[in-house]
Amino acid sequence: MRIAQIAPLYESVPPALYGGTERVVHYLTEELVAQGHDVTLFASGDSQTSATLVPMSEKALRLGGGGGDQMARHILMVEEVYRRAADFDLLHFHIDYLHFPTSARAGAARVTTLHGRLDIPDLAPLYRTFADEPVVSISDAQREPLSWANWLGTVYHGLPSDLLPFQPRPGKYLAFLGRISPEKRPDRAIELARRTGIPLKMAAKVDDADRVYYESVIKPLMDPGIVEFVGEITERDKGPFLGGALALLFLIDWPEPFGLVMIESMACGTPVVACRRGSVPEVIDEGESGRLVDDCDAAVVALRDIESFDRGACRRRFQERFVASRMAGDYLRIYHRLARGRTLAAARTAAG
Repeated sequence: MRIAQIAPLYESVPPALYGGTERVVHYLTEELVAQGHDVTLFASGDSQTSATLVPMSEKALRLGGGGGDQMARHILMVEEVYRRAADFDLLHFHIDYLHFPTSARAGAARVTTLHGRLDIPDLAPLYRTFADEPVVSISDAQREPLSWANWLGTVYHGLPSDLLPFQPRPGKYLAFLGRISPEKRPDRAIELARRTGIPLKMAAKVDDADRVYYESVIKPLMDPGIVEFVGEITERDKGPFLGGALALLFLIDWPEPFGLVMIESMACGTPVVACRRGSVPEVIDEGESGRLVDDCDAAVVALRDIESFDRGACRRRFQERFVASRMAGDYLRIYHRLARGRTLAAARTAAG
């Protein structure tokens, strides 16, 4: 099958540091190529891929692309995708709704995976205007604000099965991995470390938009004796960081669309202690891959016996549910359905 993957340009594919969407696009692209499909990746020029790369910016915009109008780069990418649309059986977009006006008029077989939160009021009128656009969710919970959209399915993220090594022995610290922002509740992770006396390591990105929050709220909470802030880490560092932890803390306070770090932790055998919000109950199997809690008090209780957690069972749940081959298979079923629909529509048009 001839497939175009259209990635955001903010990070490379895969990202050098933080970047969930671009990382998932990478895993999906590589798996599709490995399965024999002809894949073209529209992404930043510093991306690394086995597919045919169409560079739409010299470098990823966040870390190396310089200033300028970042939206302009994405609009130019949409134009280039549709200029080449006849070369593909299926266009798979990962750039939210930017291409919807063009897609609605072009008629190509396409699908859009929505990677972000959908409970923003301005989104409802937009998705009602483009109600025919085929979309895929990354959790069932993500759909709830737009339950009436043209959902073709839910496809959970997946990782290569050999990406992160299994660590059978629990470590001595708690891990926080991701982004410093109010909805990720790093303050709860610090509170939990203080209350339990278990050291916390925080490998996190601080966006410019969250700089004031970090400096004024989070940094003053960091007790050097209990909290170590290590900043953004690379893909190569994730295995030792997560595998060496006693547990991953995911004490969020927002409708998480998926939470890639949870399955990265599971792959290492490290259980996740997570607040029951958004996708979390779909991803974490209580007692097998982690503990589901509602507040910090419950998290303290959950950590009392976390050292005896069955890390082998945690890894098995990852293997059963969240590998890249399963993700690619789920998408291929959607691709084939859309491609068949386009073929049938063209045949009806030709028959008059």
